[in-house]
Amino acid sequence: MPLYHKLGKIPSKRHIQFRKENGELYYEQLFGTVGFDGMYSNMYHIHRPTMVKEIVRQYSAAPKIAKANNIQSYRLWGFQVEPTADYLESRKIMLTNSDCHITLAAPTGKTTDYFYKNTDSDELIFIHKGSGKLRTFLGNIDFKYGDYLLIPRGIIYKMDFDTEDNRLFIVESRRPIYTPKRYRNWFGQLLEHSPFCERDIRRPEELESYDELGNFTIKVKKKDEIIEMLYASHPFDVVGYDGYNYPYAFSIHDFEPITGRIHQPPPVHQTFETDAFVVCSFVPRLYDYHPLSIPAPYNHSNIDSDEVLYYVDGDFMSRNDIAAGHISLHPAGIPHGPHPGAYERSIGKVDTQELAVMVDTFKPLMVTEDAMKIADEKYYQSWLEK
Repeated sequence: MPLYHKLGKIPSKRHIQFRKENGELYYEQLFGTVGFDGMYSNMYHIHRPTMVKEIVRQYSAAPKIAKANNIQSYRLWGFQVEPTADYLESRKIMLTNSDCHITLAAPTGKTTDYFYKNTDSDELIFIHKGSGKLRTFLGNIDFKYGDYLLIPRGIIYKMDFDTEDNRLFIVESRRPIYTPKRYRNWFGQLLEHSPFCERDIRRPEELESYDELGNFTIKVKKKDEIIEMLYASHPFDVVGYDGYNYPYAFSIHDFEPITGRIHQPPPVHQTFETDAFVVCSFVPRLYDYHPLSIPAPYNHSNIDSDEVLYYVDGDFMSRNDIAAGHISLHPAGIPHGPHPGAYERSIGKVDTQELAVMVDTFKPLMVTEDAMKIADEKYYQSWLEK
């Protein structure tokens, strides 16, 4: 999100001396993406951010693939993912390709005794159940039901939860995640016809600055492995920063739907994009108001993308027997559409209260063993007329 942000203490210019009250220097760090061509921030540490004491262990976090070449539609019962105390252990990859992981998590622990950094991917975390505080070295963000948390790669963070009943839908993207470019002008400002604006973006506040030396565990994800490292200084020792590269929150409840006289295509629901997939938000909205409109979506062919829909809340008028926490996968290569009866049933309806998150990937998704544990393998037959 190209939006300038400043927090804490910073010097008047970049790359000049910035001293503590005792005369010692703060340590500047450039935190950037896409080499030196993408968004970046300049931050200032109390201690050197490079002091690694020990690499403790390294282990695989790669998903185990059940179906590498999939053309079958699936429903996954997402709430059947077993709750787990540890935040990282709770994350179960359901679907994956070379561009992204689509993950479910049900962490029950309120905090962790380690910090986490994903060097592979930006993380988009949707909060389905739970509330708490995202704590990062660039400041903190309170979160609750319906929030998207966008955490750029390389951010060191912890998630502190208020309760033990938490459900997360996570997309890990090896490509930077942006707001849709068609909703931005050439300066990066969101346009008038955008379904959300800068006022809806919640940037970090409450910058924590710890002047502590000791043993601090950071679990770093790289190439689908977790490397457990011991740092000599507290990772939250930033006293100030400015720039464009930082985590932020956006609530699905602040997405303003675009409607029309006839059925609008999925791109009107688009909320985030990469060059490898898009993320859309389906929110409560008025239905089409042409006198002969059919509110249910028409059948359409998935030729170029796999469609993943995560059902959050409300009524899902195009599907039968769908509930909160379910995930539908409609893969490329075959058409899909409303369930039998849903097309006709939608006529005359004036609105919907559905809430869902959609991910359309341009490369096929592989189905993991963890997904098959919660899969409805007969879902693909649910379009047969009885």
